[in-house]
Amino acid sequence: MSASTTEAPVGDQLKPQKKAEDIFTPELLAVYHPDVVEYLVKTANAGVTAQHEVAIEDVRANPSKYAPPWAQDVTGQERVVDKEITSKDGAKIPVKVYHPDPSVFGQGPYGVHLNFHGGGFVFGDLNHESQLCLSMRDGAGIVVIDVNYRHCPETVWGKCMEDAWAAVLWARASATELNINSDSISIGGISAGAHIAIVVQHMARDAGVPLKLCMATVPPSTAGLQLDDYTDSPFPSFRDFALGPVLPWARIHFFGKHCYPRDKLEEIRAMWPHWWFAPLNADNWRGLCPTFIRTAECDPLRDEGEAYARQLVAGGTKVTMKRYIGCPHTFMFFAWFSEKKVYDMDSIIALKQAHASR
Repeated sequence: MSASTTEAPVGDQLKPQKKAEDIFTPELLAVYHPDVVEYLVKTANAGVTAQHEVAIEDVRANPSKYAPPWAQDVTGQERVVDKEITSKDGAKIPVKVYHPDPSVFGQGPYGVHLNFHGGGFVFGDLNHESQLCLSMRDGAGIVVIDVNYRHCPETVWGKCMEDAWAAVLWARASATELNINSDSISIGGISAGAHIAIVVQHMARDAGVPLKLCMATVPPSTAGLQLDDYTDSPFPSFRDFALGPVLPWARIHFFGKHCYPRDKLEEIRAMWPHWWFAPLNADNWRGLCPTFIRTAECDPLRDEGEAYARQLVAGGTKVTMKRYIGCPHTFMFFAWFSEKKVYDMDSIIALKQAHASR
């Protein structure tokens, strides 16, 4: 990137434009993919306001204003149906069901993949990962169920796990209606959704519910959300990338504030199994389903996700692990990015293999 200063018109004035050196330390600039650097510089100069930089009340009141650029409402598209499931406590949870094209993939029954979106347990809806759901459906020839679990701070942290587990049970019980094979279920998610998928992976093993695959991408634990400072993390990547432009410490701290108000922290911890907060602390690592762990090189969460993969291997689980070089936490949403296209194909191949679909 050029070190020269450029200017852009703002009203009757000229506003100095940021350059790569303004938003990256030399250490980060050396490892980030050049295409991502260029994109993030353009984003910074466009004056985009991140969700965590505004009050949660404003985000909730103006969801379209703060939606990420990759969000897409596919409601009403062919073979996309909205449904509602019931969680353990009676709460109604919206889901969006994507069915494959029978002219391409036959009449079914199909394998089914449940997707739990990312967003730090605070943000996200059924629009945010629709492109990924369409890609998995059309590439792997399976039914995809996108689950809009409940978010913090409106709902206490942990209810998201109950919602996700209810979705798995609902899918199995609704196999005939959904035209799916109840013995061919996979689960997955990105970031917070990966954490949820990992917890559900253990819950399924404990309940005797067979899963074909857990596909967890850039998985965190909420232990990081409970830190007072990023330097307190035991993971080098958390400290190395916490001041970068993607998933910075300010955003992680924002999520922690809304998931774990300090005056409620002990109460929340007492509500749920201890390992839900940090799956690395799980008590039993035997008998878990095959797992595909994906991390990003330039992500604060990288080392923790890879540590989870190693724990699975030590427990006897079949694990595939891939680190995407030069990529930040959200790279799988960058439609223009070469590694995003690789990511989509990796998902399709993993799901076709898991469900033995053509």
